[in-house]
Amino acid sequence: MVELTQKRAVKKFDFIIAPYLHRSNTKATWQVLITVLPIIGLWIFIEFISRSASPIFIKSIEIAPLLGFLTLLSLRTFSLMHDCGHGSLFRTRWLNRLVGFFLGVLNAIPQHPWSTDHAFHHRHNGNWEIYRGPIDVLTLKEFNELSRISKFLYSSSRHWLMLFPGGFFYLVIKPRLALTMVIMNFLRSVLNELVQNLIKRDFSNLLVFKTRLRSSHSGYGNTSYEMIDLIANNVLVLTLWFFMSKWLGVALFLTCYSIVMTASSAIFICIFFIQHNFKGSYANATAQWSLLRGAVDGSSNLDLPKYLNWFLADISYHSIHHLCDRIPNYNLQACHKRNEHLLVNATVLKIQDIPGCFKYILWDKEAQELSTI
Repeated sequence: MVELTQKRAVKKFDFIIAPYLHRSNTKATWQVLITVLPIIGLWIFIEFISRSASPIFIKSIEIAPLLGFLTLLSLRTFSLMHDCGHGSLFRTRWLNRLVGFFLGVLNAIPQHPWSTDHAFHHRHNGNWEIYRGPIDVLTLKEFNELSRISKFLYSSSRHWLMLFPGGFFYLVIKPRLALTMVIMNFLRSVLNELVQNLIKRDFSNLLVFKTRLRSSHSGYGNTSYEMIDLIANNVLVLTLWFFMSKWLGVALFLTCYSIVMTASSAIFICIFFIQHNFKGSYANATAQWSLLRGAVDGSSNLDLPKYLNWFLADISYHSIHHLCDRIPNYNLQACHKRNEHLLVNATVLKIQDIPGCFKYILWDKEAQELSTI
């Protein structure tokens, strides 16, 4: 008998989402506490070890596993900050903003500007004509038009080893550099106005300036609120660094802190990358782009050990997260399982699949797919 029924394409309303949108301040508070308090405890333990009479070599061995735990907890802190940016961790907007800001301080990154940029990623994921992913990939045509040295620089700068210096720059240096550039541009503009007033002999308006603090195209401070967040974050981060250096000693603190920040940022940038750059990832131009397919087919789900999922706050269930970023992390797994029958074609990656993802650093515009070099 001829089969008359055809398989209907999955629509967004097929997914059962509403029951999982409920946010709980109790759960959110508990998640923050069991993440932040252990971080404080581990730093106290590091200080205790540093005061012991053991040789430096022994101290280093004893501190090493603590840095490993701090790295994992830093990942979780970033994941919770990420939820706050989506307004999905706590029930109220102001709690998400407040807690998100302080979690951003712990990770040394201005949370509000980061969340604004991340929201752009969610709105355009899979539309590679507008959003070129976390590493700004070139099209295959653009790459082929580069010189040999430019091709080498492009491919080497996107090698997985660059996660470590790139991660350190992203968290530790870039926000401080952004504020420095903002201040320098502000002072330069003020000086220019002052000189112009002197040249015009406009002494009545000599100290009246129109210049305001604004972004230097750094990715931070594109609005007044983002500028406030950038300044406040830097003030608190630098203050925290100062007191931690006074408490632990400059050398010990900066060494431990640099290791933790470099490792944690390398891991979460890696996770972010492989969840969108992989073989078969949805990679369309604007005209044919689908928000639903960008979420389901343009996001990979990770098959990781449970303890790693905990440190990542279940961001491994990435297709559902992209389908609705208002689902709190503590409901993601349940929502994913409820809709698993609709996600049978979504890509699932294991740890051993991660290295292969770093080959997909070009977009073949004609074939509408990610390509390797």
